[in-house]
Amino acid sequence: MEIISTLILFGLLGLIIMIANLAEKRRQSNEPYRSFVVISYGMLILLYGTLLVGGLLLQQIAIRLIQDPSLAQQSSTFFAPGVDPVQLIGGFAVYGTGIWLPALLGMVLLIPAVRRLLAHVLPIDAASPVHAVALAYIMLVVINLMITLGTGLGNLATTIEQQTAGGQPAVTLASLWAQQILTALLAIVGVGWLIRRDWASALQRLGIVKPSWRQVLFGVVLGLLLVPVVMLLERVSSLFQIGFDPNVEKLTEQLLGPLSRTLVGILTIGVAAALGEETLLRGAVQPRFGLELTAVVFALLHSTYGLSLSTLVVFLLGLVLGLVRNRANTSTSMIVHAVYNITLAVLAYLNVSSF
Repeated sequence: MEIISTLILFGLLGLIIMIANLAEKRRQSNEPYRSFVVISYGMLILLYGTLLVGGLLLQQIAIRLIQDPSLAQQSSTFFAPGVDPVQLIGGFAVYGTGIWLPALLGMVLLIPAVRRLLAHVLPIDAASPVHAVALAYIMLVVINLMITLGTGLGNLATTIEQQTAGGQPAVTLASLWAQQILTALLAIVGVGWLIRRDWASALQRLGIVKPSWRQVLFGVVLGLLLVPVVMLLERVSSLFQIGFDPNVEKLTEQLLGPLSRTLVGILTIGVAAALGEETLLRGAVQPRFGLELTAVVFALLHSTYGLSLSTLVVFLLGLVLGLVRNRANTSTSMIVHAVYNITLAVLAYLNVSSF
C-alpha cells in the first residue's frame, strides 16, 4: 500500500513537471505554450487548493476540540494507545496553519511577478514554467515537515511502535528503493528528459558523469571524515542538552534500525539515498535554487528530525555536498553521501553510535 501511494504521488508530480517541460520547450521555440502552462499550473493549484481547504478544516476542528475538553477525550479512541490526544490536537491546531499557509504560498509562487522578485536572489528564469513548478514543489516539503511537527515526534514514535509490534518493519527495502528511484526519475524528468533533452544531455545537466579516480578517493575520504564530526556534535548536544531530542534517536532507530542489521540494508541506506536525494537536490535543484536554499530543502526533507540539532547537522551536510557538486560533480557528492550513510549504519550495527 505504501509503495502504491508513493507511485501515485510521484506519478502526479512527474506528470505536472513533464507538462511544464512541454510548455518550456514550446516557449523556447517561440511556439504557443500557454495551454500547457494552464494545465500544469491548474493541476498544481488543484493539489494545493485541496491541501489549503484540508489545513483550514483541520485547524478549525482542532480549535473546536480544544474548546470542548469532553470532545477531546472522546476523540482519544481514534488514536493509537499511548498517544496524548490533547497534545496531538493542540499540535493540529497550530500546524493546521502549517498546511494551508504553505499551500497558499505554493500557489503564490506561480505568479510571474513573485518569481521576478525571487530572480534577484535565485539563479532562476522567472518566465520558465519548469522553474515555477519546481519552486512551488518546495512547499510540499514544508507541508510534510509541518504535519510531522503537528503530530509530534513522540506521538509519531508511539504510533510506529504500535504498528511494528508484530515484527513488520516501518520501512522496507522495497519501499525505500521505490521512493529513491522515483525521486531520481522525478529529477531526470524535471530537467526535461524525453521532452527537451535526451538521456545523455539530461545526465550532463544533472552533473552525473563518470568520476575520476581522484574524485572517487576524495568522496570516500570526505564521507569518512564527516562521520566523527557529526558524532562529536551529537555527543556535545546530548551532554549539554542543546537542541537534543531523544525522540529523534528513537524514530531513527524505528525507521532505519532494522535495515542496519543486514549487509543489504546497510548498503541500501547509503546507495539508495545517494541515488535519489543527490540526483534531485544537488543534480536538478541546486543549479537553479542555489547552494543555501537547496541545503535548507535537504534539511527540511528529513522531517523526522523535527527542529533539532540533527536538522542543523543535515543542513551543514547539505552545504558540504553542495560545495562538492559545485567543485566537482553530482557523482562525487553521491559518493560522499553514500559513504557517510553507510559508515553511520555500520557504526549503528556495531552499537558504536546511533544515527
